[in-house]
Amino acid sequence: MVWRDRPHSPAARGTGAGQQEGAPVLVDTFGRTATDLRVSLTDRCNLRCSYCMPPEGLDWLPKPELLTDDEVVRLVTLAVRDLGVTEVRYTGGEPLLRRGLAGIVARTAELSPRPQISLTTNGIGLDRLAAPLAAAGLDRVNVSLDTLDRATFQRLAHRDRLGDVLKGLAAARAAGLEPVKVNAVLMRGVNDHEAVPLLRFCLDHGYRLRFIEQMPLDAQHGWTRTGMVTADEILDRLSAAFALAPDAAHDRGSAPAESFTVDGGPATVGVIGSVTRPFCGACDRVRLTADGQVRNCLFATEESNLRDALRGGATDAELADRWRKAVLRKRAGHGIDDPSFLQPARPMSAIGG
Repeated sequence: MVWRDRPHSPAARGTGAGQQEGAPVLVDTFGRTATDLRVSLTDRCNLRCSYCMPPEGLDWLPKPELLTDDEVVRLVTLAVRDLGVTEVRYTGGEPLLRRGLAGIVARTAELSPRPQISLTTNGIGLDRLAAPLAAAGLDRVNVSLDTLDRATFQRLAHRDRLGDVLKGLAAARAAGLEPVKVNAVLMRGVNDHEAVPLLRFCLDHGYRLRFIEQMPLDAQHGWTRTGMVTADEILDRLSAAFALAPDAAHDRGSAPAESFTVDGGPATVGVIGSVTRPFCGACDRVRLTADGQVRNCLFATEESNLRDALRGGATDAELADRWRKAVLRKRAGHGIDDPSFLQPARPMSAIGG
């Protein structure tokens, strides 16, 4: 019953329930402070990855419901200037589909204090956009790559675009968007045999690989624990080919990935055990959906509507107060192991990673 337990990590204890709703930062009742803002720019995507959405796609949000570029920048500015956010990550859907992306990044880079600016993408189109985004102020990218096999890629994503993803990765490194991080999800009987080849590929090309346990965030609600390849299984498979050791030089802090040196280092590999090794006690993330809803957790069952308040004439102070109250209600953990757990109604593509 994870979500009923109070977090025990030092980073999570803070001032606890003594925090007031009027505090100038985004603090919950367990003392965790949200400094990492994930902003979804669209729910649309040009892939149909089986762990995210059905082959036929989803009903996209109507354009009037999406935040405009100016609205995105206003809310990001508020978060950075007034609410203590120090890192902004733009996500989707697929954020490279957002026409105004470079402009949004450039305006974010002009903020004071300047936040770290990153992007999570499937890599399609990154070969053309990596250099302009770097020039606009983007610091780094996370690129999804679950397989090196073209046929498996088509089976997973229902699109023949592996070559485009590989070109996007190379362009990101050439543009200086480093470290270039690669995110891989392994699925039993599909690509779970590729753990070692994926790591070899990333080591050879200077990318930083992170394996992520598959989470119950698919639109089809078809996730099962038995179908998920666990963190322990991933480490066992990698250990058959590489010497892994906990990365003593890496202070994990609130980072989701456990880091391991490979063959003595300096190269590392990360494993994000969101389900079997939850890190909720040190979570510092908050999310803003493409239609302007604050989500204090990927698995939250409620949202706080900033879009309508913003369009209704709310002041920055009023928006900040709504945002603080939304984060204040954050649960201790995602509760996947709890019998009462309910998968969010929105899939990952509509929430933003």
